[in-house]
Amino acid sequence: MAAPTPTTPPAKPDYGIDAPGVVRTFALLGSAGLAVAAIAFFVFDFERSGLAFTLFNMGLWPGLSFLATAGIMLWGSRFGKLRLRDKILDGIEWRGDERVLDVGCGRGLMLVGAARRIPNGKAVGVDIWQAVDLSGNTPDNTRANAAAEGVADRVEVRDGDARTLPFEEASFDVVLSSTALHNIYDPVERAKAIREIARVTKPGGRVAIFDIRHSGEYAAVLKDLGWAEVERSRPYFLFVIPARVVTARKPTA
Repeated sequence: MAAPTPTTPPAKPDYGIDAPGVVRTFALLGSAGLAVAAIAFFVFDFERSGLAFTLFNMGLWPGLSFLATAGIMLWGSRFGKLRLRDKILDGIEWRGDERVLDVGCGRGLMLVGAARRIPNGKAVGVDIWQAVDLSGNTPDNTRANAAAEGVADRVEVRDGDARTLPFEEASFDVVLSSTALHNIYDPVERAKAIREIARVTKPGGRVAIFDIRHSGEYAAVLKDLGWAEVERSRPYFLFVIPARVVTARKPTA
């Protein structure tokens, strides 16, 4: 009898490192600071030289601070954002047949999480795929994560700018966005993105926007549009900077 053919285990999803350049810079600065401290301690006469003592302190404490910041950001990218993703999505009452949009979907963190909750629905992600914002930020990696999570059949990935979403009015039951809109630096353009999100949401539909900055702006725009149940969460410190979740419901009339 022929031996059974070994099967290849499915790849694990990888949702990337947020702001990889920033993490790298903090890690390098931290390492440089500790190197300065080590040189001051081991090379110079530490006990008799005031300069050595000064260099030691100038290197040690900033170095540890930078390394701790890099570590917190890595933890947020690898673990924290998955936990918060599930908390946000668990706060939505799902029927299972919703049409969902993820604005700035990146490698599919929110997109795939939503798709797992809608066995009879559809999750669509749009992005402009800036690698500076997320490591490996490509449509192929997003699709690979959907396949790894077993939801490729109900995930669609498209190019799209948050300020000009390529969808008709009232197309989605739920619209999500995570750490994306702050990368629009002009406040007028950010407000335009929020209005676009509101435009494509169905009456009675819900939005959930997680971001490290500008959550007050997002909430204000939604309130000006007459949305109901507009709320800002307590701060979360996944990436050192306090971040919040804005949730709201579009009125039915």
